[in-house]
Amino acid sequence: MELEELFQNAKRIVICGIGNELRGDDAFGVLVAEMLAELVKSPNVLVINCGEVPESYTGKIVDFKPDLIIFVDAVDFGGEHGELVVADPEGTLGEAVSTHSLPLKFLVQYLKTKVNAKFVLIGCQPRSLGLFEEPSGVIRERAEMLAQAIADSLNGGE
Repeated sequence: MELEELFQNAKRIVICGIGNELRGDDAFGVLVAEMLAELVKSPNVLVINCGEVPESYTGKIVDFKPDLIIFVDAVDFGGEHGELVVADPEGTLGEAVSTHSLPLKFLVQYLKTKVNAKFVLIGCQPRSLGLFEEPSGVIRERAEMLAQAIADSLNGGE
């Protein structure tokens, strides 16, 4: 799925970067959120650095009244290191997120009772999630590439 297709017909968008900056490649979602916060300045886009606890931001997400919610996270789906995947966060990939307290699937199920939105997971295959490790160069590159691609799509290719 192309990013342009993802954002088609979406008026209000929430992008949740999930991860732990102290666990190597698990920082992927956090890195993307930090970059997007600088790149996207639309009042109709809310970028949240959720860290390891996206469930703590449900009130903020619901109050924004989005019609598209994107979760960005390191997900072990058996792919190549740095490979990206776009998936349904309620599917099996939504359960693959191992370092977070609440599976994404349950968070999405809860949010669906509060907002009428489409939910998407953009995952990146990590290599190492060791404590106090830096994210790999590949993960940093992918985070930068994804953040720029999202920003370009949201800003109309400016």
